[in-house]
Amino acid sequence: MAVMGLLMPVAGMIKVRYRGAKADIDSPCGKLHYRATATVCFMATLLVTANDFWGKTIDCMSAGIPGNVLNTYCWILSTFSVPYKPGVKGEDFAYPGLAQPQQGDEKIYHAYYQWVPFVLLLQGMLFYFPHWLWKTLEDRKLDKITNGLRGRTLSVDERKDQCEVLVKYVRETFHMHNFYAFKYFLCDILNFVNVIGQLFLLNAFFGGVFMAYGTDVLRWSEVDAETRTDPMVKVFPRLTKCTFHKYGHSGTLEKHDALCVLALNIINEKIFVFLWFWLIFLAVVTILYLIYVGAMISIPSLRRVMVERNAKHDVKEKMDVLMKRAQMGDWFLIYLLSKNLDSLMFKEFIMQLTGELKKDA
Repeated sequence: MAVMGLLMPVAGMIKVRYRGAKADIDSPCGKLHYRATATVCFMATLLVTANDFWGKTIDCMSAGIPGNVLNTYCWILSTFSVPYKPGVKGEDFAYPGLAQPQQGDEKIYHAYYQWVPFVLLLQGMLFYFPHWLWKTLEDRKLDKITNGLRGRTLSVDERKDQCEVLVKYVRETFHMHNFYAFKYFLCDILNFVNVIGQLFLLNAFFGGVFMAYGTDVLRWSEVDAETRTDPMVKVFPRLTKCTFHKYGHSGTLEKHDALCVLALNIINEKIFVFLWFWLIFLAVVTILYLIYVGAMISIPSLRRVMVERNAKHDVKEKMDVLMKRAQMGDWFLIYLLSKNLDSLMFKEFIMQLTGELKKDA
């Protein structure tokens, strides 16, 4: 129950919204970014900070040093491991990364775990930012012009009367929506830049090993169990070392070699291997979506097909006037209207709009 209570603050981002409650101004691809991915990042942030559920963040042991002092010291100053050596666990070394350092071996320090919650929180904010920017720039425009038209509660007469108001607005603002469309496409591009940038951000955060993290995990699962080395343990070690220096009773400098258990890395490794596959999937989906948007912009016949499909009725004879008169911004507004009006309402809108445009021709 406590876990569910912790996750409830972000549950509102993924709740199902019935059609008509608010105007839908986002593409399915955009919702994958700001709703699904941002929610995953925020939930992961809560999970890695819930120490009461996963035990101590770090637990170090060394004779003669109080545990709370040693834990705090090693957490603040970071722990380290040594380069992996070939051999048999339990014979040649106690644990991968904990072998006796050899001459010339460079210690591998692990300080990233202090920043994991902040990085996950930053990721969630970055994924939500393009949606926030678009919502701010859009300024509830679509919600205002479709207020009372969404859903299926209107009678036929009321439907036609309110549709006339919408048609009047579109007619009076015809050719004035190009900047509106530009702001939407700009936020779509920001989504793409963000997901690619996130991959490089995590790669830099983990010292250049994140790009190959997912593929290494896949290869590891196919290697013989006796010879394979878990790449997740390399990136997220569960046991590390820490060196603590203090003065003895006679003033002699003493060196204490501590062994530290990082239980939270069991959670971290699962979170980031999921994020690796998810970010790759999201990048591919975003690229395909941008190709689709580019095709819609450059191929007018596709825009015509889109409107006819969304109307779900035969409006082909009414489309010629739109093909001749509508600019890209007009098409974009019509597309958003098709997402928010039911098929009968949208057909009525197209019929009335094309009729008014013919009068102006």
